[in-house]
Amino acid sequence: MISLQWWRVRDVRVQDAPLALLLALGSLVPALHDKGTQLGGLPNRPFDALAIAVIAFECLPLVVRRKWPLVGLVLVSVAFAVDQLRGYHTVAGTALPIALISAGLHLSHHRRGTVIALSAGYAGLAVALDLNGATEGVAGFVTFYLALAATWAIGAWLRLSRTAEEERRRHVAVTTRVAERTLIARELHDVVTHHVTAMVVQAEAARYLTAAPDRLDQTLQAITDTGRRSLTDLRHLLDLLNPDHSTETLGDLRTLVEQTRLAGQPVEFAEEGEATRDAGSAEAVAYRVVQEALTNALKYAHGNPTNVHVRYGEREITVEVGTEGAKSSTPVGGSGRGLAGLRERVDVLGGEFSAEQRDGGFVVRARIPAGNPA
Repeated sequence: MISLQWWRVRDVRVQDAPLALLLALGSLVPALHDKGTQLGGLPNRPFDALAIAVIAFECLPLVVRRKWPLVGLVLVSVAFAVDQLRGYHTVAGTALPIALISAGLHLSHHRRGTVIALSAGYAGLAVALDLNGATEGVAGFVTFYLALAATWAIGAWLRLSRTAEEERRRHVAVTTRVAERTLIARELHDVVTHHVTAMVVQAEAARYLTAAPDRLDQTLQAITDTGRRSLTDLRHLLDLLNPDHSTETLGDLRTLVEQTRLAGQPVEFAEEGEATRDAGSAEAVAYRVVQEALTNALKYAHGNPTNVHVRYGEREITVEVGTEGAKSSTPVGGSGRGLAGLRERVDVLGGEFSAEQRDGGFVVRARIPAGNPA
C-alpha cells in the first residue's frame, strides 16, 4: 500500500515511462519483427540503425503523452510515417493510437487545428505510400483513417466525461456550501433569538423590581445565567464548523423549559416515552421546535400559560406547544424566519409541521419521523 501511494504521487512522466520502455523493448524482440502495423502493404525491410531510431521516436515520446500531448503526438506520428514508408512495420506502431487517445484526452488548446493537420499529414502519407507501390487501396486507407479517428474520439469522450464529473463535483461543492450556510443561519437564529429574547424579557421585568431587592437580584442572576448559556451554545455552534465535529449535542428539554420559566413564562411540560438510540436528527429537530415555540411565547404572549407536550414513539416524535392569548403579530403558518426554518427542517425528514392561531392562542405541532441520520 505504501509503494502504491508512492507511485501515485510521482510525476506523470515517471508513471508513463514503463509503458514507453516496454513497447520499445518489445519492438526489438526478433520474433516480433515485421509484426506491427502494415499500412500500404509495402515489402518488409530488415532492421537497421534507422529502424532503431524510428522505434525510439515512436515509443519514447509516450513518456510526455500527458505532460505535453501535442509534442508527443507529433513525434510519434512522424516516426510512424517513416516506419511505414521504410517498411519496418515495427510493433512500436502501436504507440500511434495510444498517443491519439492521450491527445484527445489531455490536449486543451488547438484541438481543431491538430485534427486538421493530422488529417492532412495522413493524406500525404497515403499518397507517398501509393507512389511507392502500396497495394492497400483507397478503401484500406479510409478504413485505417476511421480507426485512427475513433481512437481520437475515445480520448475526446473521456475528456468530456472528466469535465462533466469535475463540473458535477463543483456543483456539489457549491450546493454543500449553501446548505452549510443555511444550517448555520438557522442555528444562529435558534440559539441567539431564544436566549436574547429571554434576556430582554428579564431585563424589562427588572425595571419594576427596584422595590424588591431579593427578586431584583434573582432576576439579574437569571439574566447572567442566560447570557452564559447563550455563550455556551454559540461556542457549540462554532464547533460545528470544525471538520472533526460530527455530532450535534443539544440541551435537555426540561432544562430548556426551566430556563423559559425563569424568564417569567409559566410553562407546563409533559413528556411521554423515551427517545430511541436511532432517533437520529429527529430529536435535535424536536428540541428546536420546542425552543422556537417557547421563544415566540416569550415574545408575543409573555406571562400567558404555555403547554409543551412531547411524545416519543417507536418511529416518530410528536411535539405540540400551545400558548394562550398569543398576540396577532405572531407569524402564522410559518411565515416568520424561525417557523419557516422549522418547517424546512421537518420537511427534510419527511415529517409534518403546522403553526396556527386557534381558540385564542397559538399552537405549534410537529410530527417528526425518527431513525434518520443526523
